[in-house]
Amino acid sequence: MSEGRVEALYDKLKAMAVDFRIRPGERINEVALARELEASRTPLREALNRLVGERLIAFQPGKGFFCRPLDPDTVYELYELRRIIEEATVRLACARGETDAIAALKESLYADGLSYVGKTVRELTAFDEAFHLGIARLSGNEELVRQLARINERIRYVRWVDMAARVRETKGEHKLIMQAIESADAEGAVSVMRSHIAKRMDQIVASVKESYSNIYMPGAETLFDRPLVAAEV
Repeated sequence: MSEGRVEALYDKLKAMAVDFRIRPGERINEVALARELEASRTPLREALNRLVGERLIAFQPGKGFFCRPLDPDTVYELYELRRIIEEATVRLACARGETDAIAALKESLYADGLSYVGKTVRELTAFDEAFHLGIARLSGNEELVRQLARINERIRYVRWVDMAARVRETKGEHKLIMQAIESADAEGAVSVMRSHIAKRMDQIVASVKESYSNIYMPGAETLFDRPLVAAEV
């Protein structure tokens, strides 16, 4: 079996799972999916099993593979875990971040991450994730980087919904976090990061409800690909 072929299938399936082109809780028809992706069942199943390990796909013995549910309790727990990880990474970034690496992250933020007009929600969320992963890399702990990347994948659709609603606040908070890191102000950086990420359960429930309505609406695949204009944000 070609490892490259499995990797390509894995990448395609991950993209489908992350943005819920396979709907939440939907059973995956392996025969139809193999036909759609022009793949044989063996590499397809190997790719699916990799996604089970990442909790983007669920497997039920005797029933098969299912797309993960979009469950408010699980999403809330993931946001809690993300907050804990990011408070740790920003604290470590203040203590360990090298001057050149901090300057490079700031340059990237101001060059690409603060402008939102003309960008799509997908693009803005990608910049947002890159900024937060950049902070994690400043911590010098690659395991924290990997865990944060995995969490981002599991909550990305909900974050698209959130980004569309509060892009202006997000960009302002990024500036404050960057200023605190530059000043090696760990407590200030942690405080801003905590408020930047923390969500109440009622906010999660509202975001999940909106996510479901988006997933099942016509043209959902292009919903987050329309460039934003100033009046919208």
